[in-house]
Amino acid sequence: MPDTLTPTLPRLEDLQHWTWVLGRAQQMMLEHGLDLMEHVPAAPPFGMLLDPTPAMRASADFWADTMQLWQRFLDPAHAEPFVETPEQARDKRFKAPQWREEPIFDFLRQSYFVIADHLLKNVEALEHVDVRQKDQIRFATQGFIDAISPTNFPATNPQVIEKIVETKGESLLKGLQHMLQDMAKGQMTQTAAGAFELGRNLAMTPGKVVKRTPLYELIQYSPTTDAVLETPLIIFPPWINRFYILDLTPEKSFIRWAVEQGITVFVVSWRSADATMKDVVWDDYVERGQIDAIDTVRELLGVESVHTIGYCVAGTTLAATLAVLAARGEAAKVASATFFTAQVDFTEAGDLRVFVDDEQLAMIRSLSADGFLDGRYMAATFNLLRGRDLIWNYVTNNYLMGQEYAPFDLLHWNSDVTNLPAAWHLSYLTDLYRDNKLISPGALSIGGTPVDLSRVATPSYIQAGREDHIAPAKSVWKLTEHFRGPHKFVLAGSGHIAGVINPPSAKKYQYWTNQDPADSLESFLEHATEHAGSWWPDWLDWLRAVNGAKVAADGARVPGGGNLCAVAEAPGDYVKMR
Repeated sequence: MPDTLTPTLPRLEDLQHWTWVLGRAQQMMLEHGLDLMEHVPAAPPFGMLLDPTPAMRASADFWADTMQLWQRFLDPAHAEPFVETPEQARDKRFKAPQWREEPIFDFLRQSYFVIADHLLKNVEALEHVDVRQKDQIRFATQGFIDAISPTNFPATNPQVIEKIVETKGESLLKGLQHMLQDMAKGQMTQTAAGAFELGRNLAMTPGKVVKRTPLYELIQYSPTTDAVLETPLIIFPPWINRFYILDLTPEKSFIRWAVEQGITVFVVSWRSADATMKDVVWDDYVERGQIDAIDTVRELLGVESVHTIGYCVAGTTLAATLAVLAARGEAAKVASATFFTAQVDFTEAGDLRVFVDDEQLAMIRSLSADGFLDGRYMAATFNLLRGRDLIWNYVTNNYLMGQEYAPFDLLHWNSDVTNLPAAWHLSYLTDLYRDNKLISPGALSIGGTPVDLSRVATPSYIQAGREDHIAPAKSVWKLTEHFRGPHKFVLAGSGHIAGVINPPSAKKYQYWTNQDPADSLESFLEHATEHAGSWWPDWLDWLRAVNGAKVAADGARVPGGGNLCAVAEAPGDYVKMR
């Protein structure tokens, strides 16, 4: 017997067979459509819906591209070369030289791109389908395309084949072990186990928990400057994730950086939900969460107002908090509001909207029988939004090739899931994502106070990520259309996380500003000025312009030095609860 495992490469006959299968599938769908045409009225809308012309054109285009594909494979000297799109050229899945240097794998790569291109074109060609349905079809199609990539299968990935031969099959056993371990824990592993630990190499900024409630812990950070801004800062992170995304390693920590700039920083660390929180609703996160924290800090430091930051869903909630305070005549409690990738108008909320329909809501309800939603379901949802990077990348590298996981602080945080109160989560998806009630004055109430965003006059700094797939920049821009106070909009390079966590020392990405009035994101960009690097210093200049007065960093400005005793060392206990 041979002493190595030699996998079988795809044969020419196999490639021909699969090409025939795909072509036959196209033909069957076309025949089915024409057959339907014979049994329905030709008058609109049915005649329009089943017009065979687009299908016939799509079939002809597919066959033409397929014939070119075969000509390139069988007679490359006389065929037109395959021209990649910029996106295809950047596709990291096919960066290994074998995908271009070895004819069979080059054929597989080109075939995949041709099929993917035509599948997506077919979606865009659909007529008389509402926008929401088309979004769902497009999302499902893209997920299918990512799943059928030849990189995801051992026999069609040259790197996997070489690894099997090199390790005499042991890579498959190692990959199987990884897969079985993930199945046992019900979550895909994305980074090396044990590489990170809170307080050891994550969430290391010195501070203390100065208040603990059934909903949150309030962390106050120790000053590192002799003087600090008179107006303190409270950061509200999203409760669908752990707060330490803003306090990763020291060189990436927004919290540490803000402290070093002479700001008294507080952070709310939300409690991961359990059965005792089954009755928690959005009102609680406003009243017993944000407003309670604002009042606590004002009383602790003896100040009239605070600066606030709301990240993602906590930014959505902060907008409601500001509206409630304004309606109650208490708007002066907040000197400024900064929004990191937050949305209030969900008409263009991105791919997450495809998960909000009656069937999806019913499934979430069935998964929340104990009064909370297991955070692993939310993590899986967010992974699906970037399935190519956050799912199939690990299937290939860690399951098929048996590679060990690399340590990555951001992915450790991404996998550190948080449970959600079921009642709140369902009402959030229904009232905001599905029904978009937040932008309708009085459609929602908090503690009996109607919410009207048009009453918010608080100075606002609104940050969006140009490549954000969770809160698209167009959606974040809509904040500017609902507040009546002064605001500054800043568009950052990269996405939902990297666009925010971009310290000046990294010298990465860029951001855009525009001092002129703009009535749309397109108008903003048309005359925007591009700046290299991080937008954090721009935000700091804006914050100091709101109120640049300083006070000594002593007394209550030191955690535990005021009328609130220290409960625990930062990062606290709630961030460690599962």
